[in-house]
Amino acid sequence: MFRNAKNVGYYMIGKGSLSQLGDVLEKRRSSVKGPAVFFLDHFFRNQDLAKKLPLAPNDILLYVDTTEEPTTHGVDAYTAQVKEELHGALPSAMLAFGGGSTMDTCKCVGNLLTNPGKSEDYQGWELVKNPAPYKIAVPTLSGTGSETSRTGIVCNEAKNLKLGMNSDFTMFDQVILDPDLTVTVPRNQYFYTGIDTYMHCFESITGTYRNAVVDALSEKAIDLCKRIFLSKDMMSDENRELLMIASFLGGMAAGFVGTVHPVSAGLSMVLHMHHGLANCYALSVQEDIYPEYYRDFMTMIERQRIDLPSGICKDLEPAQYDALYEASIVHEKPLSNRLGPDFKKIFTKDNVIGRFKRM
Repeated sequence: MFRNAKNVGYYMIGKGSLSQLGDVLEKRRSSVKGPAVFFLDHFFRNQDLAKKLPLAPNDILLYVDTTEEPTTHGVDAYTAQVKEELHGALPSAMLAFGGGSTMDTCKCVGNLLTNPGKSEDYQGWELVKNPAPYKIAVPTLSGTGSETSRTGIVCNEAKNLKLGMNSDFTMFDQVILDPDLTVTVPRNQYFYTGIDTYMHCFESITGTYRNAVVDALSEKAIDLCKRIFLSKDMMSDENRELLMIASFLGGMAAGFVGTVHPVSAGLSMVLHMHHGLANCYALSVQEDIYPEYYRDFMTMIERQRIDLPSGICKDLEPAQYDALYEASIVHEKPLSNRLGPDFKKIFTKDNVIGRFKRM
């Protein structure tokens, strides 16, 4: 079967492009009644960003707590809050300002505004049946690719499962990429988030679930990441814009990942570790699976002077190691993408737990 692939409808990129948001949003306001809903990372609560946004008096402004990654409980709570403030109407637009957690929250809430039930009902592939309201992404971090991917990642703590709402309806309709918004990102966080593009792209091109377009996008994103993270300063003006482009391309290329993301998901579920940092630890114990990319990654870590302390799993109880294994091995499609249908013979319980102990 051939997949009819969808991409983001419109995008704008360049320093200062946030200034055009009002014009973009006005077209929605003139054609669709209802307030706009703004989702901002809670980092901006005491910053000036909200003052720069084209907020109308009846618009809804929500600060998303990104201390931990989005959960089904949290998405349901934000959905209930938005529905209450909308009084039964639908928004003219939904806008997300932040990194992957904020953008994923916006995407998932959008799905629940037009589809019945709770967020856990839509964790999986093609489960969302009705189009979501119009959505605009303004990333203030680069790397997750959430701005262009068709997935909104959610952690289901009751099921010990990290899985996305994977649907064309989850995608943003408009993206604005303004590298000025990444100037104040802390150096370590910039790397942890940015390197996600590199990882999900090399996982895609080293797997078996591939196509020519995904390969081309992934290869270009990988080249950009090498240029950025092997340079002297990954946070130069030029590199911050290049990383936004790499993230944009990587999000479009995001198909099936490999063995890094399942191990990362285990760390997110059990240790509540953020996705980008969890990816770094996951790759740090997979030299045998991705030797070329592991070597480049370790060089990037050293060149950019990034902190990745060891010993994060040294004091865990046996039950926690079991939970880490279960939260990783449940991701059968990514694991089989890299290791084949007999992946459980390679990623045995002892093998996987041994990797966590090495962290």
